[in-house]
Amino acid sequence: MSNNPKSVGKTGIEARAIQRTARQSPYKMRLVIDQIRGKRVNDALALLRFSKKHAAEQIEKTLLSAVSNVQQAARAANTSVDEDALVITKAIVNEGQKLKRWTPAAMGRATPMLKRTSHVEIIVAEAVR
Repeated sequence: MSNNPKSVGKTGIEARAIQRTARQSPYKMRLVIDQIRGKRVNDALALLRFSKKHAAEQIEKTLLSAVSNVQQAARAANTSVDEDALVITKAIVNEGQKLKRWTPAAMGRATPMLKRTSHVEIIVAEAVR
């Protein structure tokens, strides 16, 4: 996962976390990420922990990394951050590189298989009151 915390002026602290080449198709990941976009972090974590989707596990790790990056950015700026006030401002899933594999087919032929990967990006910031 790539981490890039940054500090923002009036809106408070903001940070992001990126997970690249997660071994799940972007379509399946987007079904979960659409449920948490715009929600408070605590609500999103509760939703992800009790989700039956395998993608929720990958997204939860990325979200926890983003929250950790916010805390680190706050420490670097000598400010405090209220974890209950954190909101997911941006959550996107992009298509990653496809793994190209072959499977046997009839009459000695081979059929291509595309194993899809995803890039997950989550940006977390303090809610403006």
